[in-house]
Amino acid sequence: MKLQTHYVFSTGLLTFFGTLLTHHFYTSLFFSGVVAILGNTLIDRFGHEIRSVYGREIVRRTPLTHTLPRSAVWGFIPALVLTLLYYYVYNYLSKELVFLTLVSLLNGPSHMLLDVFTERGIYVKRNGKWKRFALAHFSYDNPAVNGMAILFGILMLFTSYYIGGYNHYYYYHY
Repeated sequence: MKLQTHYVFSTGLLTFFGTLLTHHFYTSLFFSGVVAILGNTLIDRFGHEIRSVYGREIVRRTPLTHTLPRSAVWGFIPALVLTLLYYYVYNYLSKELVFLTLVSLLNGPSHMLLDVFTERGIYVKRNGKWKRFALAHFSYDNPAVNGMAILFGILMLFTSYYIGGYNHYYYYHY
């Protein structure tokens, strides 16, 4: 999938689960957006190698970041850095920040969830060797598949807003 698709889908997923735990939509949205952008960028920048074959540049995924356990670690690093930075500056960790940091463990697996539908898939270890695994073989830039993933991300954002948005606290019943 395209990197922008990963950003929107991961932001929606992390905001949804963050809002379920904290009931603070805007805090979850900000933290999840930053973590999703930084984490997915790390996963793609360190996990893709570019080779030149017959004058064309080919981008190839590597098992360094495109496995399920390793992606969870790479996607969690930005949240850990942000949390430690917040603790260093304010010398305080709130319960909500700890929940959001734990929810960010889903950042890498959400990246793998989208990549498993592309033609190259993700890596799994079978018999001691890295093998590719894909559920579907869509092109990474297929507009329909990217659009569906972005739509799901936006739907999760709207659902999160409904769960934790502040506008329904001020609705009066007569």
